[in-house]
Amino acid sequence: MISQKESVLSHFIAEARRLWAEEPDAGKRWDMLVPLLRELLADPDLRARSKEWPARAPTDPPENLLFYQDPDFGFVVNGLVKASRTRTPIHDHAHNWTLYGVLDGSETIERYERKDGGSELDYADVRQTGCFRVNPGDVDLVRPGQIHAEESGEERTVAIIVRAEKPGGVLQGRYDPVGKKYSQGYGPKQVPYKLE
Repeated sequence: MISQKESVLSHFIAEARRLWAEEPDAGKRWDMLVPLLRELLADPDLRARSKEWPARAPTDPPENLLFYQDPDFGFVVNGLVKASRTRTPIHDHAHNWTLYGVLDGSETIERYERKDGGSELDYADVRQTGCFRVNPGDVDLVRPGQIHAEESGEERTVAIIVRAEKPGGVLQGRYDPVGKKYSQGYGPKQVPYKLE
């Protein structure tokens, strides 16, 4: 239960820190974080305040708002504001676990699977294996190496993203299914933003 003095973000961070301290199995820990992120996404005040969050201009690498980086466990809490009909390239997050929660708006998420063995340097044969829509309150758990892409809907979309570690300094896979090309690029640049 959240006290009147404790913000929803502070509550989420405290519970996430507890999970990091108590649950050594990464898969179980990330599964247990899903309902905590859903609770954060359900806060109407947070949704209202997100209307003021700045949209980041499309850049390569892209930019995310950095709300929090844990000093002991390293996980980060990001915000992402996308204009309507903004599509990410098909990519993976390398070894980084990621929870992607929609706070406002909607998105379509595509999942891909690699069909080749990965032995050729610049080559990748990927095929789409799924496509689903996420709406406010929905959380998508992206496991390490999972290939995916997102596209925002007709309206501005706002997401809260929790990652096992700060991205930006790690090369992630990028995939071109038409040309069957594979490349690498750095994850999102982190732009500090004071949420509270």
